Amino acid sequence: MSLASVRAFFAEKAPDITVIESSMSSATVALAAEAFGVAPERIAKTLSLRTGDRVVLVVTKGTARLDNKKAKAIFGGKPRMLDADEVVALTGHPVGGVCPFGLATPLQVYCDVSLQEFDEVVPAAGSTHSAVRIAPKRMAELVDAEWVDVCQPPQAVQEPMSAPA
Repeated sequence: MSLASVRAFFAEKAPDITVIESSMSSATVALAAEAFGVAPERIAKTLSLRTGDRVVLVVTKGTARLDNKKAKAIFGGKPRMLDADEVVALTGHPVGGVCPFGLATPLQVYCDVSLQEFDEVVPAAGSTHSAVRIAPKRMAELVDAEWVDVCQPPQAVQEPMSAPA
């Protein structure tokens, strides 16, 4: 049903986008990157968050981590991840296949600015074996998402200490 709702979403709103499927699981960022042949940061992961009575979806680059201070400031309270049953009930998608397309319940979608560094990202498509290839800007437009900055900045690469000469 979930994959079907995503296919129906694209058939109606963006018939030029094709859902791609893999025989390999894409339930995690690492598995999705391997299954669809992209770097992990190009996977667009969808986080299902609750702040008080409000549930939102936040789409970030695959390697990004939510910054609790930024998220609290944007969403007006400390966000917490939904449990698997809540995710399925509200999105219609299983954990590992959650995406902002073809949702069972209308939810506000936010796209983190971390996605803007890419011309194409690969979000899930309603199952743990499906995805789409899409430009971040187009994804945001299709789901009426608001752009926000809620992830931690990339960690600075530390230079190894050199031994004294």
